[in-house]
Amino acid sequence: MNFGAPLMLLTLLAVPLAFGIYWLAERRRMRYAVRYTNVDVLALVAGGRQWRRLVAPLVFLLALTTLCVAVARPHVHTLVTSDKATVVLVLDVSGSMESNDVKPSRLVAAQRALHLFLDHVPKQLKVGLVLFSGEAEVATPPTTDHELVQEAVNAAGDFQGYGGTAIGDAIALAVQIGLQSVGISNPGASAAPSQTGRQLASYTAAAPTPSEGLVSILFLSDGRQNRGILEPLQGAARAKQAGIPVFTIAFGTNGGGQLPFPGGNYSNGGGGFNFVTPNGPFGGRSALQPDPATLKAIARVTGGQFYRARSAKAVQAAYTKLGSSLGRKPGNVEVTDWFLGGAALLLVLAGVLSTLWAPRVP
Repeated sequence: MNFGAPLMLLTLLAVPLAFGIYWLAERRRMRYAVRYTNVDVLALVAGGRQWRRLVAPLVFLLALTTLCVAVARPHVHTLVTSDKATVVLVLDVSGSMESNDVKPSRLVAAQRALHLFLDHVPKQLKVGLVLFSGEAEVATPPTTDHELVQEAVNAAGDFQGYGGTAIGDAIALAVQIGLQSVGISNPGASAAPSQTGRQLASYTAAAPTPSEGLVSILFLSDGRQNRGILEPLQGAARAKQAGIPVFTIAFGTNGGGQLPFPGGNYSNGGGGFNFVTPNGPFGGRSALQPDPATLKAIARVTGGQFYRARSAKAVQAAYTKLGSSLGRKPGNVEVTDWFLGGAALLLVLAGVLSTLWAPRVP
């Protein structure tokens, strides 16, 4: 704790002064009691529990101490929300997100968790949404209109993109719009947010542009990269250069679950459903496997945190925790009102106790 007016702490000298006045008053009362001749009345007045006489004065001294601290304008070191802070949500909407190993499906569980996240973030926090599969697109630019982001999250299942998973391009796009949101321009950024992954590849940082903790990326994916121009760690390098931490959540279980298709299900146990991507063919078991190692490396490189979400409950727990911390940075908050309120309550309490426990002469 620190103080905006530390010299005002000298008012604490009033506390021992008040104690001294009380002590002198007590001594005077005792001298009067010795000279008092009506012993029966004196015994009645002095009877009862002696400790009660001390409680009200002690509470009053505590109230006086609290009030003296309040006038010094105390501040506490805590996390504060910046008006320029931005969080970019990046959601994988590739076909494997329809897998049902996380009930009711990976995508639905992710959408519910995103709603929970938006319920916990500060109202003044700017939140953007990037959706990606084989390419990345901005669903909503960073905005304080969280209801608009909620609507975009609900419509994530309607995203039309090429098949596959382009993790590197999605991170690069999130970095770009995050920097734009906080007013940090980069001469090397020539691509608009809505342009394609190949144009994103030309987005190179000419010089480090630290965002000073104003931008964070929350990245959720269930699969391994199989499309796109940038490799995952290339995208992570851009986030690191911009000073943007990436918090990653690896979605899904090692079992992989099943993908619903018209006429039946495609399961992770093998089968004939295969398709070809720029990085080679995949299908069967690898199609639904999450890639926690890559997502953990992205978080480590950028200074973020990695979460493994094998169930909808685990995803919601991670998003609730992040919703309470992202968009905030260390700072000082004045808590003078807390001390003034505490002093007022203590003064009232001292008055009540003094009234209830004061000795009465019949």
